[in-house]
Amino acid sequence: MIEVPAFSYFTIHGIGNPNSNAFGEYVSALYSASYAIKMSPKKKCAPKDYAEYAVYPLEGVWDLTEDGKQNYNGSLDKEKLSFTLMIRQPKFVDEIYAQSIIEKMRQKNTDILLGEIKFEKFEEGKCIQMLHIGSFDEERKSFEAMEAFAEHLSLKRAGHTHKEIYLSNPERVSKDK
Repeated sequence: MIEVPAFSYFTIHGIGNPNSNAFGEYVSALYSASYAIKMSPKKKCAPKDYAEYAVYPLEGVWDLTEDGKQNYNGSLDKEKLSFTLMIRQPKFVDEIYAQSIIEKMRQKNTDILLGEIKFEKFEEGKCIQMLHIGSFDEERKSFEAMEAFAEHLSLKRAGHTHKEIYLSNPERVSKDK
């Protein structure tokens, strides 16, 4: 169990299967905005107090759509997944600067998803986290372990929405890792 403080993120919301090409477009839009900030010194438009950093990993908050919840039969229909993808931003990035970067990108690029990116602050507070190693199809075992840990602490899961932080690229790592 850990306490996660407030952080600022670029976020984008979508619905559908994370194995689809469309999902990759959401991820690409977020990384484009994040790397635009990282590379801003080269463009002579870095924010005040800029410091060199590594772009943070992709994160995702997952749930089922309302239809997915109502028609859930024990088998997950990935087309009915609702997600908010996010990439944390450094402390020196504020709302005004983040919006200016997105606007500059939209002027140069007609990618419709750039208009869907938001700059938001999230504070998770107390939560249970664990490192899952293996296929996404095996996540149930990790959820069961976290629920058992919560039960041991006399805690109950508030809902089925969950957050994942991707420490590696699934396209570059074998499924068992």
